[in-house]
Amino acid sequence: MASIDKVETEDEYTHVRFHDPDDYDTIRTPDWAENAAQSVSQGAEVRTGKKEGSDDWEVQSVLIKKNVGEGKAQEQAKEIYDKIGE
Repeated sequence: MASIDKVETEDEYTHVRFHDPDDYDTIRTPDWAENAAQSVSQGAEVRTGKKEGSDDWEVQSVLIKKNVGEGKAQEQAKEIYDKIGE
């Protein structure tokens, strides 16, 4: 089960962070994760990170539209995280 590192609401999104972005060499918002995210929460995005020397991408954070509220955003972010299969 995914454990949430931090939750911040800014601009249009609630950022549900699973891993510190400083842990990664590269962070992207991949198209392939969009379908899983959108199937759980309209407008959601997934940011993935790759550590230096690794070929594996991990879910770094999930962005949920702010209007959902922080509690619901955390639930939806965990569901998206699990759906992606980590």
